[in-house]
Amino acid sequence: MSNQKTPDEGSGIVWKVDKEDNLRAYHSTDLKTPVVWAPQPGPQELFLQCPLPEVLFSGTRGNGKTDCLLMDFVQHVGVGLGEDWRGILFRRTFPELKDVISKANKWFSQIFPTAKYNKADHTYTFKDGEQLIFGFLEREEDYWKYHGHSYPWIGWEELTNWPTDVLFKRMMSTNRSANNKIPKKIRATCNPHGSGHNWTRARYELPVLPGQSVTKIIDNGIEPPRVAIHGTVHQNKILLHADPDYIMKLKASCSSPAEEAAWIDGSWDITSGGMFDDLWDRNIHILQGLTPQMIPRRWRMDRSYDHGQSKPFSVGWWAQSNGEPLTLPCGRVVGQVRGDLIRIDEWYGWDGTPDKGLRMTASEIAVGIRERQRDLGIDGRVHAGVADGSIFDQWEPGKSIQGDMRKKGVKWLRADKGPGSRIQGWQQVRKLLKQAIPEGGHRELPGLFVSDRCTQFLRTFPVLSRDKKDPDDVDTKIEDHIADEVRYRCRAKQAKRTMSFQG
Repeated sequence: MSNQKTPDEGSGIVWKVDKEDNLRAYHSTDLKTPVVWAPQPGPQELFLQCPLPEVLFSGTRGNGKTDCLLMDFVQHVGVGLGEDWRGILFRRTFPELKDVISKANKWFSQIFPTAKYNKADHTYTFKDGEQLIFGFLEREEDYWKYHGHSYPWIGWEELTNWPTDVLFKRMMSTNRSANNKIPKKIRATCNPHGSGHNWTRARYELPVLPGQSVTKIIDNGIEPPRVAIHGTVHQNKILLHADPDYIMKLKASCSSPAEEAAWIDGSWDITSGGMFDDLWDRNIHILQGLTPQMIPRRWRMDRSYDHGQSKPFSVGWWAQSNGEPLTLPCGRVVGQVRGDLIRIDEWYGWDGTPDKGLRMTASEIAVGIRERQRDLGIDGRVHAGVADGSIFDQWEPGKSIQGDMRKKGVKWLRADKGPGSRIQGWQQVRKLLKQAIPEGGHRELPGLFVSDRCTQFLRTFPVLSRDKKDPDDVDTKIEDHIADEVRYRCRAKQAKRTMSFQG
């Protein structure tokens, strides 16, 4: 980059290269003394200037999100708010806070040399009494450490690390101040990956539209207005000036195209390091325009089921090819391999909120299944399929979920849930996904595919995270109901179960 001055319009900041070849920010009135830190034009400025109560800074690696989060708090330090300006910055666990605290030490020591950091209670106290606390929230009971407190500013670093939005919403009760001149702000950062991928994506209506940096403002009248701002490493000119090869090195470190999409493009279509992201290819596994009515008569149809009431239930309808090819409206030919397994439709029992169920009775669900099969024109073709074994448990003699559903004409077979079946089930799902990918232009073994009408599968399945303690399993704290139902069906295929018609 040349020494040409690049004014940041409206901010009074000029960017230029200093004698040591570092890209630095200067006040337009003093081009000799660099400022310690200034937001770069684009997403960083938008984040710091946004007037809405709640803002998320999402995007790729290396876009300066953490620095912006810290600076959002301290931009209100030393302006007369005094000890009423109090904030707390969260990571999920305390060890994860070390990097944030390290960055705070770096910047605060230069910008606020009189600020004091107390290692015992992890708190920065500034000259006029303002305080920034570094805390952690891992379990729901951790909330009670902060219940009743007042934090006009709440920051969340790597929001997608929290598997649900429970703690995020509970802490909203502490986002307050008795001083009406104090701003009330909730600020967060995240990358696309993590166990909280789905609820974060839904809350901020991600991804940001192509060519834009901001999602639409969400104002439902129930919670304060919120918005997401998207930033990429390409916009971090300071980093790329200091290390022009950084993006190249970042690409080289990616283990899969999906990880590259998440790290470099900030893609929300996949979660890097997930259970299936090294295999999932939407161009291969998703079948555009496929409807249940297109399935050849000699292919087999059946169902799978994962039960839920307060949590969502999931019904999947499947077609298994006999080798007779099927041509889609787009001209693509599928089902050429005998045994190809295709998810042709689904019913996901949620209320529109991630991981929240409809609380329907088993009988109501069974009636809904039959109604949907009639609407799809496949009611007489569907065989009884596998379901979560818990529905066969009797709460009193002769009474079970499976029994209630059977009375309404919906039969199930018990899914294989023997020792090791869970891990083996995920291995079978991965095997089928891999076998769907042509090698040398052709396939010999059956694969797993899904119709593009299965929107909840596409929302939840490709982004499943691995369990940190057992990488061969998925994180059970996330929205895994469809994945379990898929696993039952794939495991049943492996076990070659005999399935009867539902009647």
